Amino acid sequence: MKFSSHVLVAVAALTLASCASTGRHNPLMRDGTAYISATQAEHRSERVSNVSYELDFNLTGEREFSATSIVTFDLSDAGSALTLDLNQARVTNLVINGTKVYPNYNGSYLTLNAKLLSSGSNRVEVSFVRAHSTNGEGLHRFEDPVDGRIYLYSHFEPAAAQQMFAVFDQPDLKASYKLKVKAPAEWQVVSTMRESNVSPEGLFKVWDFPETPKLSPYNFSLHAGPYKVWQDSRAKYPMRLFARQSIADKVNPEDWFNYTSQGLTYFERYFGIPYPFKKYDQLLVPDFLYGAMENAAAITFSESGFVSSGEMSLPQKQSLAGVIMHEMAHQWFGDLVTMKWWNGLWLNESFASLMGTMALAEIPEFAHAWQSFFASGKQRAYTLDSLVTTHPIEVPVPTSGNAFDNIDAITYQKGAASLRQLSYLLGPEIFRRGVSNYLTQFSYQNATLDDFIGSLGKAAGKDLSGWTKDWLYQPGVNSIEADYLCEGGIITRFALLQSAPVEYPTLREQKVRVALFDGSSHGLHRDRVVDVTFKGSRTEVPELVGRDCPKLVYPNFQDWGYVKVNLDQRSFETARSLLSQADDTLLRAMLWQSLWDSVIDGKLPLQDFVATALINAPLENDLQISEQIIGKLKTSAYYLHSSDKRKGSFAEKGLRALSQMSLRRAMESRGNKELQGLWLDAYIDLAYGGDAIEHLNALLDGETKVRGVDVDQDRRWDIIARLNRLDALGAERRIRDELEKDSGDSGQKAAIRAKLQRPDGNIKRQWLAKIGAASEPFPKLRVAMDNLYQPEQGALARASTDDRLGMLLALDGRGPVYSRAAAAIIPGNCTQDDIDSLTRYIDSDPKLSSGMKRAVLEARQLQERCVRIVSRLP
Repeated sequence: MKFSSHVLVAVAALTLASCASTGRHNPLMRDGTAYISATQAEHRSERVSNVSYELDFNLTGEREFSATSIVTFDLSDAGSALTLDLNQARVTNLVINGTKVYPNYNGSYLTLNAKLLSSGSNRVEVSFVRAHSTNGEGLHRFEDPVDGRIYLYSHFEPAAAQQMFAVFDQPDLKASYKLKVKAPAEWQVVSTMRESNVSPEGLFKVWDFPETPKLSPYNFSLHAGPYKVWQDSRAKYPMRLFARQSIADKVNPEDWFNYTSQGLTYFERYFGIPYPFKKYDQLLVPDFLYGAMENAAAITFSESGFVSSGEMSLPQKQSLAGVIMHEMAHQWFGDLVTMKWWNGLWLNESFASLMGTMALAEIPEFAHAWQSFFASGKQRAYTLDSLVTTHPIEVPVPTSGNAFDNIDAITYQKGAASLRQLSYLLGPEIFRRGVSNYLTQFSYQNATLDDFIGSLGKAAGKDLSGWTKDWLYQPGVNSIEADYLCEGGIITRFALLQSAPVEYPTLREQKVRVALFDGSSHGLHRDRVVDVTFKGSRTEVPELVGRDCPKLVYPNFQDWGYVKVNLDQRSFETARSLLSQADDTLLRAMLWQSLWDSVIDGKLPLQDFVATALINAPLENDLQISEQIIGKLKTSAYYLHSSDKRKGSFAEKGLRALSQMSLRRAMESRGNKELQGLWLDAYIDLAYGGDAIEHLNALLDGETKVRGVDVDQDRRWDIIARLNRLDALGAERRIRDELEKDSGDSGQKAAIRAKLQRPDGNIKRQWLAKIGAASEPFPKLRVAMDNLYQPEQGALARASTDDRLGMLLALDGRGPVYSRAAAAIIPGNCTQDDIDSLTRYIDSDPKLSSGMKRAVLEARQLQERCVRIVSRLP
């Protein structure tokens, strides 16, 4: 599964911590909730085997569906009752081994009487009626506001298959699935297998699907509705793409099929194993909780992430291709071979992140993929790994309700970076061979971390237990710095110094590239590169002794290591003065990051970074580095907005300068459509002051243009949101007018976003009440929570601090989906008063889930950082 970066950073993968606490006296007794503990799941899998499901669904498009699950399985002993998961259904019939019984059902699971079970083969038939979900889990129902059509899709990870059928909902009880679906005649029905027969039945059709290979419940899926279908046969396997009819004109199937066919070729070659399923379907779905989901042979993607009103930009295409590759890697690593329990979810996700980037980098237009990985996801990992809430990559998962507690940038990007570093230590071909052997040995089975590391170690002829302990079971990020001495212009001593935080003192072994650069008014020129394997606190590098004294040393050149770089003073000054003159694009990206890290670490005042950016950003024409710079400028603007913006202050001048520079870059970049579009979007986000308001209004009204780039529907909404945030005259009316033109799902959510960004206390109070009462559909409430308060709206935000803190416990208690979204309303207004409020709240020991507690702790630490940075502004 692919989380969006927003979820990974702002939410840090919240879930309930104690949703399935085990019985005090008997840990095998379930507690009545939908969640099962690791101990209970292990015990159930020891008893149950050889599972298969026959599923029969009656889908009408109404708010409820009816279904029958026939579950056959072998039982090692019938000495005690057995639970079968089924969430919030109305059971109409239950037959256990031929005996019809009244269901012992608590709304979360059926308890099957031991007297009716047999050692050996068993058959349970359950018929039920259930409401479709509307929060993105189970079998989700969506009514298109444009044409009234109904669309269904399923999402099960981690344990929501039970919201659609009766199931042993845990990953190590793999099963086969045979499916029958009755649906309206105009609908498409999509699942793991292609249908074997479709027969008419009045206003409906009955779809029969053959038995699947063995899959974990969360990898199975069912999707249905009047989807638009595109088909393509250029790959070895038939490919299809599905989307709602009302957005079909915004989808370019050629991009999807092109990237998909290239990915299938790459992964079959790398793994040495054929694609494990018979077809490759992909669906764009609304209200999706995450970026995408690796359902076997029927992958779902979020419309909000991958549908654009205009032509997709190169960064948008890269995001699409990258997620396609990520989910495709899961078809082997996750679907074909699956973890036994949710503590192994990190390995699924980090491996898919690694392999997805490797595959992406093979596509010529995305050859810079590793540079993007460094500048985005890897930096999120460094950030989280430096917070008080950091955690090891591998952590225990006590219940299925805790499965997403630690699904974040540490899981995805640090995990991927760690595996990439291991591939350099072992050698890329040895690493590939170990992966292939692992997938071959455990095909259609469950496996553990020890199985995976054992396969790599066997291929390399090495014991990797020490590596595993240091990298996977210890939190924190290390730092390295070059320590060298020059005499007479020649290096006489050179070493790498490794350090670690006091709280997490582990020093790791890594293989990196150390590069020396000469500098002059003409730029930076690479002099020497050496590969170094360092460990411990000091590693001598004798190969560099005797070389000319460099102007700059970069000790993680080409980004092999997962390690923060502290530039020595000479190198830091060179980076500042020659930032735009480094020929190597990845090096330039790393130098920009080093400057920003210095701001975060308190070594460089924000105003100095902004001044450096205003000089150097206009000189940068690399699209990826420009995107990286813009990200830092937006964060800089957040800090500036959080400070005193009285007339003539640095904050006020800085915000105007960022606004003007971004517009100038958009205009100057004519002829480079990608770069121009990037800077226009940056300008819309950074626009500040009366002149900018006047210009944005003119752009909307067609009275002016930025020649070379279109203001499409997405940009129109972005501009309207910005005008409302700036409280421009007539901005609120623009929301109503635009909504009449764009009344679809994306338009409705864009209107909520724009309205909530207004500095209007009444609007914010109304939506806070809706959030508290859950009086709007969850997808709309999630948009509202993400947009309630902007950094310059401190007074409005402080007025609701106590109310929002008071709401957290109730929102947290609504389940993992609400809990993750609710992190966005945690107060954080970059003042000591707000920090004190969070401290008092933490000290009161509210009975929050561990995930929500973590979010509150992170919010406090990030606000402490904000106060420290802002306090140094002139």
